[in-house]
Order: sequence, then structure tokens, then C-alpha cells
Amino acid sequence: MAAAGRKARGAAAGRRRRPAGPATGGKPRPASARPRDEEVSSDSEAESPAAGQQQRRRRREEDEEEEEEEVEETPQEKKLRLAKLYLEQLRRHEEERAEEEAEEDAAFLGDPVGERLKEDVLEQKGRLQRLVAKEVQPPDPLSIRVLRGHQQPITCLVISPDDKFIFSAAKDGSIIKWDVESGKRLYVMPGGKKGTEGQHMGHTAHVLCMAISSDGKYLATGDRNKLILVWEAATCKRLHTFTGHRDAVSGLSFQKGTYQLYSASHDRSVKVWNVAENAYVETLFGHQDVITGLDSLSRECCVTSGGRDGTVRVWKIPEESQLIFYGHQGSIDCIQLINEEHMVSGADDGSIALWGLAKKKPLALVRQSHGTQGGHDLEQPYWVSAVAAFRNSDLVATGSHSGSVKLWKCGEGFRKLESLCDIPVVGFVNSLKFSAMGDFLVAGVGQEHRLGRWWRVKEAKNSICIIPLKHRAGGAPSSVAADRAWAQELQELAH
Repeated sequence: MAAAGRKARGAAAGRRRRPAGPATGGKPRPASARPRDEEVSSDSEAESPAAGQQQRRRRREEDEEEEEEEVEETPQEKKLRLAKLYLEQLRRHEEERAEEEAEEDAAFLGDPVGERLKEDVLEQKGRLQRLVAKEVQPPDPLSIRVLRGHQQPITCLVISPDDKFIFSAAKDGSIIKWDVESGKRLYVMPGGKKGTEGQHMGHTAHVLCMAISSDGKYLATGDRNKLILVWEAATCKRLHTFTGHRDAVSGLSFQKGTYQLYSASHDRSVKVWNVAENAYVETLFGHQDVITGLDSLSRECCVTSGGRDGTVRVWKIPEESQLIFYGHQGSIDCIQLINEEHMVSGADDGSIALWGLAKKKPLALVRQSHGTQGGHDLEQPYWVSAVAAFRNSDLVATGSHSGSVKLWKCGEGFRKLESLCDIPVVGFVNSLKFSAMGDFLVAGVGQEHRLGRWWRVKEAKNSICIIPLKHRAGGAPSSVAADRAWAQELQELAH
């Protein structure tokens, strides 16, 4: 029993010698109280007085030895002991974390839900890059469907999140809702005459931009009359009118998963609106020239192309700050995010650029991407008038008036752009959008550039071109095709 007592006291002494950590604050731990109703057995009865006196003497001697050991430890020795203890704790923590990651990887292997969750995490971090470009085959020109309905050049378009509908707008102020499968016009809002803004339900000037919310509920359109109109996408009923910009509204985008709307204007400002509450939020300034394009994803920020000020800007809305990027030599006319960390832009010097948020210069730059026009003395590059990115992938499309839409492959780390194929399209390609599934690309084509009348391609048709994209693997990438099934499963679980 005495031996057991010494063992217990030795353990207690070991606890006293342990350095005080941040959790204890250097205070000794109180001894745990014994419950009142605990039964004490006859084996733990006190020993004889002589044995008890001998045991107390031995205890005092051990305590004195421990105090001498503590006094003999110098400050340097204490620091060394604490450093070794800290390093040992770090080593154990890293080993435990490595084991947990290995277990998670093992659990994800072969688990479609786990793989999907991993993709969602990578998407939020801006590091998801599905490798689909190598599977895309050049489409047959005869398979391209052409939809006609606008009288003047198409300036902008969007695709509904379920890939069933296309909304397009033109310089005549008209808006058309198309059925993708049949190609029929489901709704037409004609443009009104100038000066009839009070009576006409739609636009009375060139529509320059449009955006649709990620759930397909709201459609927003912006025009040269400084107005933003908000529509119910299902019925095409006008809901709100936002005013406040001092010049043409040139870019619109909904923050993914919300009803927060960003707008850009030729007045050099970016405004933030809450569509669900029909409310204005704030205005941001920074560009030194007209803003020509805008895009956003899930994060509370947006990206803009600054026209002739030669900058691409990332606006961090909560911090009310911005990141500025330089690289193009001409007017930057269009921009789109690839994922949360990378974007692609096009300029009137014929160049396209890939950007990463961590670097202020382009990660990749292709000059004269659509070739040149004119004679030797007047040779000029074809302007890049539209860019599109298949979200979270390595596939990019660009448009000009060179007679084709070009598909590009982004190299690993977005540090290279490789040309994949040319798709014949006659006219100014003023807008490009990939479907959510990646199985088709839509181009808005006109005889003129969306922002002006510098040239006119007479043989072009003001139309919507639906370009099917075939994949060598036999359809859209499996990871993308799973998106819709995943969303349907979540809806079923919610109900």
C-alpha cells in the first residue's frame, strides 16, 4: 500500500513540474473531491501509527528532493525543455492531421457525394479546374442553329440556369425569351421610341447588358438611358426600375446564390443593389475611363474591365477596396471570371489575357488572337469583342468580327492559352455564353459592334447562334453532368 502511495505522489509531483500552459494559466488543478456516498472498503484503512510516521518522513524527503530539482533548473534549461515540449506537440498534431486527411481521402475514394463535396470546397477556394478542353471536338458548321427575331444587332444575352431558355437584347431596345430546344420565341418585349419612357414597359434605347440570378428568378437589363430594369424571368413582367447611374449602364451581374446585383457604367462607377428588397446599397469609384464589362461569382466581389484606362479591377465590396491589374495595350472591352481566383479578358488590340488574383500582370497573354485586317500599311488586329469561360474548367471562348468564334484551352495553372479550333460565325460576336452543362455555346451576332458603329458587316445576320459542343468522352464531362442531378437531390431532400 505504501508503494501505491509513493506512486500516486510521484505522479502528483510530475504534474507540479509540468510548465503552466495557456489553458491552466499557471494555477494548480484542484484535487477532485470524493463523493459523500462513496463506499470505503476495509482494504484502505489507515495503517499503524509507526508505519504512518515512517510514511510521512519519506514523503517529506521526496518533496525536498523535488524542490531541489526545481531550484536547480536554470532559465535556459527551462526554455529548452519548453521548446522540446512544444515541438513534440507540433509533431503529434501534424501526424494526427495527416492521418485524418488520409482517412478522408480514403472515404472520398469511390464516393460520388464525397467527390462532389471536395469539388465544392475547391470551387469556393477558386482552385477548381475541370480538364474538359481536350475532350471538345470541333462542331460541324451545319449543326449550328441560327435564331432570328431582333431587327438590329444583338448586344447581350444570358442562359437560364437550367439551360432551357435564352434571353437576348439588341440595339433596338427589344428583349426576347427563347426556348432552347425548339428555338421558338416565347416572349418578345419590343423596344420603344425615345421619349416614351413613362408609357413603355421596356427599354427605349440600346440594351447593353443583362444578368440572371443563379436561381433563374430575376432578370436584369441595362441600357444607354442610364436605366436598370428588373424582370420576373418566368413571366417577363417588369418589377423594378433602378436609377442613379449618370451614363450608360454597360455591365450587370448577380452575386451567385444571392439577389445582390452589381452594375457598371460609362460614368466610371460600380453600384450595388438588393433586388429582392428593391434597394440601393452603395457606389464604388476607381476607374479612370468608362467601364465596359463586369462579372461576379459567389464571393462578395466583382471584376470589371476599364476600357481605355487599361486596367482590370477586382472590387472587394465589404472592404470597399480594389485590386488593379495591368497588361493590355488597348481598350479592355470584355471580361469574365473562370473561377473565384482566375479571369479572362479581351481588348481592342486583339489580345486576350488570363489573370490570377495573386499577380498584377497577366498569367498568359495572346496578342492578335483573331488575326489582323487591312493592308500592310493599315494592318490592324481584329478587336476581341466578347469572351466566355466555362466555369471552373480550362475551356474559354472568344469572339470578334474576324469570321469565327475561337475555342481555347487554358494550360495548367492558367499560365498558357492554346488555340483549339475556329467555329465559323459571320458578323460581330457581341456576346458569348456557355451553357451550365457545357454542351452548347451561344453567340449573339450583329452587323455592328455593340458599343458603336465603326464598321458594318453587311453579309452578317442579326441573330442568335446555338453552337453544339461535342465531347470525345461521349457527352458533357461527368463532373459537370452531375451538377443538375446533385441539385435535384438537394431539392428532394429539402422537401
